[in-house]
Amino acid sequence: MHPESADQRRRFAEEARAERPDLATLCLLVGAQGEPSLGEAGLDAAEEELDRLAGLLPHGLSGPRAWAAALAELLGSRCGFHGGPADYARLESSLLPAVLRRRRGLPILLCVVWIEVARRAGGRVYGVALPGHFVVGFGDPGGPGERVLADPFAAGRLLTGAEADALMAGAAGPGGAAPRSPAFTPAGPLDIVQRVLNNVRAWAAARPEQGDVALWAVELALLLPAHPARLRYDRAQLLVRRGDFLRGAAELDEYARVVAPVEPSTAEAIRRRARAARARLN
Repeated sequence: MHPESADQRRRFAEEARAERPDLATLCLLVGAQGEPSLGEAGLDAAEEELDRLAGLLPHGLSGPRAWAAALAELLGSRCGFHGGPADYARLESSLLPAVLRRRRGLPILLCVVWIEVARRAGGRVYGVALPGHFVVGFGDPGGPGERVLADPFAAGRLLTGAEADALMAGAAGPGGAAPRSPAFTPAGPLDIVQRVLNNVRAWAAARPEQGDVALWAVELALLLPAHPARLRYDRAQLLVRRGDFLRGAAELDEYARVVAPVEPSTAEAIRRRARAARARLN
């Protein structure tokens, strides 16, 4: 691994474990893994662009609807931030520095732009994970005042309460009950970053030739304070596929140790895979 990439991963791990993880920093460091040529200058330029955009917002904004309208006018109309079906086929759509350059991205990355621009200008904006779609919320999510949802993927179009309710009802399934008031539950920085990394992994999984991308996405996810134990198995499989049999076998053994207390038969099957991987070294 290049020394600069290793340093970026160290910073990612430190930021993820900070008392208040910084969303922009984490997403920019994810972007640096996907665009190694960026370097520190590229990361600095992305930070400066977020600052510049925040400086273009009008002063004295008050109330959720005013903030939503101002961000839609600036980011959606003037700057052209939006998304479309073709953006799901591009890795750049999940990398914050690229999204800032291209003005296009997946819903969650466009929401990160909105959140970070508003935060720098003193606005209270937060990510909201609706089923199958990510939007931004304005207003106190647990308070009695007005609350507004906007869709940066659609250049900032406001969602009506009925649209949000319909999305939640669809998630509950026929005859099911949607969770109470989920449409305004804020997603924390680590939740957002985990979802971004899941998107990167899904993109790479559909493209077997992109094993290196899948590997760095898994390895970053493993640096988050809370992650599924299954990620260790996924990392092991990726290492074996790229011919790194020794490290892949070691990761399989570690995963077997974790699952052994609850699934001893599964653990033994994983140990057999580890032995098979080591045998391929001969």
